[in-house]
Amino acid sequence: MKLLEINKLNSGYGDVQVLKDISLTIEQGEIVSIVGANGAGKTTLMKTISGQIHAYSGEILFMGEQVEHLPAHKIAAKGIIQVPEGRKLFPFMTVYENLLIGSTMKHVRKSRQKNLEYIFDLLPRLKERGNQVASTLSGGEQQMLAIGRALMENPKILMLDEPSLGLSPLLVGTVFEIIETISKAGTTVMLVEQNVKRALKLSKRTYVLENGIIAMEGDSSQLIDDPHIKKAYLGL
Repeated sequence: MKLLEINKLNSGYGDVQVLKDISLTIEQGEIVSIVGANGAGKTTLMKTISGQIHAYSGEILFMGEQVEHLPAHKIAAKGIIQVPEGRKLFPFMTVYENLLIGSTMKHVRKSRQKNLEYIFDLLPRLKERGNQVASTLSGGEQQMLAIGRALMENPKILMLDEPSLGLSPLLVGTVFEIIETISKAGTTVMLVEQNVKRALKLSKRTYVLENGIIAMEGDSSQLIDDPHIKKAYLGL
């Protein structure tokens, strides 16, 4: 089933157009990667889908319903949940308080305790750090908290913006394992990531953004062997 479908999407900031006629689909249960260099439009795409910026034209269909005209909080209420680049935690609140903020929407309050138990089982470090202020966590722990907070919102699709940014290679591996576990539990994942090799290995399909357009798309297992991908993104 097509969970997310984007048709001829144009978007940007004021007079500066970033995305040009973007079309893509994400099926229920998939991990789909969006890769590309800095400035390619990856974050702009994610912000447009989540309603943080509004499209100039084109349509975004979620479970068959047009959502590009909706405000961000209504898009989130439908189950499109973003983990932003840089995590955007509440630094002077505890781990537990940050998680609770993820369950303030009316429709998810009833599953708050169940979701907390799931997150603490998935990310036991967060349970250990429950009363610790978020700003004192390590980079890896902060990323886990950002993911945990997003899971509190019962996402139908979890959009992750550069989850490996600034992490050590060991922690990058841990974060990607967490993403894979979340996917296996049934959550659809859209992964925006500069670590192209990791993204291609984890995802089923990949879209390559270059200068605001989709330059390539296909099965990740095939793209990883493509000469252009190897040269431009893998340094091979």
